[in-house]
Amino acid sequence: MVKAVVTGAGGRMGGKIISLISTTEGISVVAAVEIAGHPIVGRDIGQGLGLGKTGILACDKLIDCIDQADVVIDFTNHETSLNYLKIANEKNRAIVIGSTGFTPDEMKKIKELAKNTRCVLTPNMSVGVNVMLKVLEYCAGVLKDDYDVEIIEAHHHLKKDAPSGTAMEMAKVISDKLGRNMEETVVYSRRGLIGERTKKEIGIQTIRAGDIVGDHTVIFGGIGERLEFTHRAHNRDNFAKGAIRAAQWIVNQENGLYDMQDVLGLRDKI
Repeated sequence: MVKAVVTGAGGRMGGKIISLISTTEGISVVAAVEIAGHPIVGRDIGQGLGLGKTGILACDKLIDCIDQADVVIDFTNHETSLNYLKIANEKNRAIVIGSTGFTPDEMKKIKELAKNTRCVLTPNMSVGVNVMLKVLEYCAGVLKDDYDVEIIEAHHHLKKDAPSGTAMEMAKVISDKLGRNMEETVVYSRRGLIGERTKKEIGIQTIRAGDIVGDHTVIFGGIGERLEFTHRAHNRDNFAKGAIRAAQWIVNQENGLYDMQDVLGLRDKI
């Protein structure tokens, strides 16, 4: 039985993960963490989730409960996640991170810390999105520079970072396959007299509206035809299920930094 501590337990993703773990074989929640002052701290995590009393009270410090667990499942924010990774590193516990918006410096720190612990870090835990990433890699390799690439992402109006981590990962997968430098070729907005589109640029457009859970469309536009690939998330269950699957997988791996391509066995496919 894999023992998990869920951080961000009072948030939408944290609550969803706790709820789904309660019906998943082979894994259980042994602790939960939220920021100091949050209403859930000190309360039974089953309250408000329809789980009844679980006997597990949410705390406000990961260091106080991580010893009980095999793995940390974290959906908080990039700064908090980095701190939790440091604690997981010190305590030799595995960690699954679904936060986005990490700066280049933070990514350097994550890669260094992951050398001494087991970490799954991915901008999107969805199985469908990760299959799509593999398809995009394949298509980019076949279509090469003959097709223009555009990415459109849409999320709810509460999302704080833009573009989404998933859109950035899609751009990275395509750029890497085409041998392009993202820093030089990705265009994030267009306005005014911009001139002719360059052959190697990849456009990323951002939409924020209402309660959109997450839509991503990638267009390969050629002369006389185009290919469009779209993933739409209808709710957060798919992200939570992916995180749980990653948590069950990572506890048996060697130290290192992994993503959902590794978890799903897609790394060497196609």
